[in-house]
Order: sequence, then structure tokens, then C-alpha cells
Amino acid sequence: MSFKIGIVGLPNVGKSTLFNALTKSKVEAANYPFATIEPNIAVVAVPDERLEKLAALEHSEKIVPTTIEFVDIAGLVAGAHKGEGLGNKFLAKIREVDAILEVVRFFEDKDIIHVSGSVDPDRDLETISIELALADLETVGKRIENSSKEAKSGDREALQKKFALEKIQTLLSQGKPAREAVLTEAEQKTVADIQLLTAKPFLYVANVAESEIANAQAAKTGAQHASADKNRPTLIPISAKIESELSELPDNERKQYLADLGMESSGLEKVIRAAYKILGLVTFITAGPKESKAWTCRAGTKAPQAAGIIHTDFERGFIRAEIIQWDKLLEANGYAGARERGWLRVEGKEYVIQDGDVVHFRFNI
Repeated sequence: MSFKIGIVGLPNVGKSTLFNALTKSKVEAANYPFATIEPNIAVVAVPDERLEKLAALEHSEKIVPTTIEFVDIAGLVAGAHKGEGLGNKFLAKIREVDAILEVVRFFEDKDIIHVSGSVDPDRDLETISIELALADLETVGKRIENSSKEAKSGDREALQKKFALEKIQTLLSQGKPAREAVLTEAEQKTVADIQLLTAKPFLYVANVAESEIANAQAAKTGAQHASADKNRPTLIPISAKIESELSELPDNERKQYLADLGMESSGLEKVIRAAYKILGLVTFITAGPKESKAWTCRAGTKAPQAAGIIHTDFERGFIRAEIIQWDKLLEANGYAGARERGWLRVEGKEYVIQDGDVVHFRFNI
């Protein structure tokens, strides 16, 4: 199960530089190469030190991390909702992703012209917010028109859909995103297929100068400036230039470079952690001599459905799951030690998978 993160922004904000840097990154000891599906889509291994440690414990023949897709979407300009720039192509691409990562320019560089003539993060954020909201308003308006016609015939579902769309329309008209709409469960189902842009979760990357990311206080100040709007859920200060340099270094030098800059993790790791949080994702692990592998599921997923991510037969024939948290398995020095200490739990169909669970599914088909 792979999730898509669309990288968007105005022209010349460092969006493609960041995309190229992030997708060149490799996971230490994971042996999972970056793979290009199209020139602007890349599958990247999710860094996870837990997987590496468990593989060493189990003497696994191979390590298979979970993955996430990054989509570099063409630069957005004012008027995109009316077809300006790449307009409709941009909007079509962005509808396909699970979350949107918006790159906002904070760095000054006289050699890189800003499309609006000056660097102003708040103005740039507002430009993109307006374009997405206007595009959604157009979509919602057309859907309301269609639903109204169907509702006249007494179609109950069409009526629920019309009410839901009108709630969303009111929010969009007030400059608020569709994701803030308070809908009943029935109403949510009627609009689930519309793929509104402002209904998607957002991440914000502040592309700061190299000198600013090296200074924790400067980065913090920048983050506060860009986060003035309470509707912006997450902002991550990153230097695309530094990320580009990191992507060219071998693992040992990369770690040292991060340490020299006073950084605990790379931009890729920060982005992925934030993406997992806003998408409500957790990782569980299967570990053994053949392979140690990470799997992604949504928070709240029960054991049988998690088993189904590995193979549909596992879900259909699910009996139980043996589960232990990854750090407890390491502390016990393996499954035998975990059993002796009573740390290996047996869970049934109602168990909800937790992040960091090491799982062995029992099934019968």
C-alpha cells in the first residue's frame, strides 16, 4: 500500500529541486532503489531504523521498507482555475494524490526571479489557496446543479448530496477549505468521489536559505511566520539546497553532514513523518530470517485487515495474530526470549494494529 504526496508551489520556489533531492535519497542498508515511474513521479523507500535493527536481530536475508510516492506537479500560477499556465493539467494531477505538500519560498536570491517580483510567503500561500478554492467552487457548483435536478424526482441520496455540497460551497465562499465541512456519515459518502482539492490534507514546506536552516532559531522564526494561519496544519523548514547536497553523499558522510549542521534528520524524514501524521498512517513489521518488511496501514486498522494488506488469503482465513512491540522484541533478544518473558501477545479479530507492532499472522484457508 503506497500513498501519494503531490509537491506543488509557484514557479521558482525550489519545488523541483526539492523533489529531485528527496527522490535521490536512499535508505541505509535497505537496498531499495529509488524508482522513476514517470519523469515527475517517484517511489521512495521510507527511512525506518526499526526495520534495520530487527533485520540484524533476525539475520534477515533482505530488508524491504514501505514506500511513499512523490509527484512533482507543474508550477501553479494565478488564474490556474481558469486554465492559466498549465491550469487544468495541474488540477487534474493534484486530484490524484492523498496529500498535498506545498513548497513556499523564503530564501532571497537575486539570480532566481520570483514570479511575483518579490519574496512574500504569505502572499504566495494565499495565491495557491485562492486558486484551489476557486477550482473547488466551480466543481461544487456543477455538482449542486446536477444533484438539484435529481433531487426533484425524490431521490433521497441526491438530496443528501445537495445538502452536503451546499455546506461545502458556503465554506469555500468564506475562504475556508472543504476539509472543515461538518458532514454526517451519510453526507460524507455522497461526496466521497468528488476529490475536492481543499478537502485533502496539506503539508507546508518553507524553503529557507542554507544559512537559516543551519540556525535552529532562524528556522523556528520562519516557521512561525508561515504558520500564522491556523488552517495550515504543518510547516516544515527545509533548505532544498542542503537536501540536494545530502542526496549526493554516501550514508556515513550524510550523517556527519547533518551532525555538522546541527540537524537530527533530513528533510525527507521530516516530510515523511509529517505525512504519516496528517494521513493517519501507522507502520507494522514482519520480521524473520527470510526478510524483515515494513507495511503501511491507516490508524484504526484491525488485525484481519492488516493481514489482508500482505495477502487477501491472510484476511480471509485469519485466525489470530502474535504481536510484540519492536523495541520489546529487541530487548528480549528475539522471539524465544519474548515468549519466555510473556511479552508475545496473542490477539484476535478486534485487535487494532499499533505503530511499531511486529506481527506474525496465523491463518487457515
